[in-house]
Amino acid sequence: MKLPVDYYLNEDAVALAKDLLGKVLYTNIDGIISAGIIVETEAYFGVEDKASHAYGGRRTNRTETMYASGGLAYVYLCYGMHHLFNVVSSKAGDPHAVLVRAVEPLLGKEIIEERRGMLVSKPAISSGPGSAAKALGINRDFNAKDLSGDEIWIEDHQIRYRDEEIAAGPRVGIAYAKEHALLPWRFFVKGNKYVSKPNKV
Repeated sequence: MKLPVDYYLNEDAVALAKDLLGKVLYTNIDGIISAGIIVETEAYFGVEDKASHAYGGRRTNRTETMYASGGLAYVYLCYGMHHLFNVVSSKAGDPHAVLVRAVEPLLGKEIIEERRGMLVSKPAISSGPGSAAKALGINRDFNAKDLSGDEIWIEDHQIRYRDEEIAAGPRVGIAYAKEHALLPWRFFVKGNKYVSKPNKV
């Protein structure tokens, strides 16, 4: 069942990032459905977080989606080549987001293989945020889409991980965020082969 809109209004992006592990991310592109279990996330904590695009209240055409009420997709291009998918959370005007860094292919495995040019048995197929988005066909067209709509959504399949099955560590590739780069706001399922490197705390 799709996550209700209220789920995304959680004002604690860190708690949400952890809770999204085990949820299932779906896309429907021209009637072709694919999905993956979320196994790695990172929290970005609004205007106070030096690693966030919205740090200090920065507002640009790109970040405007983050300022909407929770429950939208925030998709942006990284390094001019990788689309990254984020869940916008919290209330309007409070720009929190959770980056989905890796998924475990679940549905539409043939189309996922076609998009990525490799077999689903290879961890690289959906490991890392650019690969995860590409595996599910997510690009800029999905930016600002409603996560309770019919093009992109997240479901709860009652997959639960105990605290001891989840690792928390620093986020990846944000050295510019200085002391905030050390915050343990990256969460992943221990031992899951689709988790991006480094697959350790």
